[in-house]
Amino acid sequence: MALVNELEKQGNFLFRYRGQIPVVLFVLAVPFIYLTDLSVYSDSQISWMTILAIVISFLGFLVRAYTIATTPGGTSGRNTKEQIADFLNSTGIYSLVRHPLYLGNYLMWIGIVLFTFNIYLVIIVSLMYWLYYERIMFAEERFLEKKFGQEYFDWSSSKSAFIPRFSSYVKSSVPFSLKSVLRREYSGVLATVIGFVFVEIVRNYFLKDCICISNTYWIVLIVVLIESLVLRTLKKKTTLLNEEGRS
Repeated sequence: MALVNELEKQGNFLFRYRGQIPVVLFVLAVPFIYLTDLSVYSDSQISWMTILAIVISFLGFLVRAYTIATTPGGTSGRNTKEQIADFLNSTGIYSLVRHPLYLGNYLMWIGIVLFTFNIYLVIIVSLMYWLYYERIMFAEERFLEKKFGQEYFDWSSSKSAFIPRFSSYVKSSVPFSLKSVLRREYSGVLATVIGFVFVEIVRNYFLKDCICISNTYWIVLIVVLIESLVLRTLKKKTTLLNEEGRS
């Protein structure tokens, strides 16, 4: 039991600071971008890898958005101080996989990592992500196990932690809420766009000795930044995005 308690303690600690992982990724990416030899790739290969990276990150956003949009209040929040669960989520995307938000996070960030065009970094970040979130997932599941007992065992025994099982889908118990997505996911989208822009700026600095990006990146960054500021203002200063029964 000592090891179980230690893993749970580590998971709860990492749970509180899980929002800082992007900073670690940014720092870790710099030397790999510098060491990546782009001459081994053709222009078409670089274009396809760029598209693939964007698609993977967008898929991660869709996973997170669907999870947020079909989850009632009291669960799956952005809480950082402690675990929260008023009841057990078992429908919608939670009928496919136990930790859809962390799956979405992984896809969003691994897309950015792939944009460095360095397969070694993709492997290293994937391993680091698993080791980091494995402890967080362990702590969360211990909390749910203690709170819901047999109900939790019955649900979790047929669900993978990270790989969806589509044959087990059960329609969500609550309707899709676009307001929940707009209220809660704008910061994640902004962080992802900043991630892609950061990689492009660092790469151009090493290749061209200038801090520069194309007009396309500037336009996307400015649009998403304005959108985030508008949504943040609506969230903080108005009730337009509020919705009863949603966190």
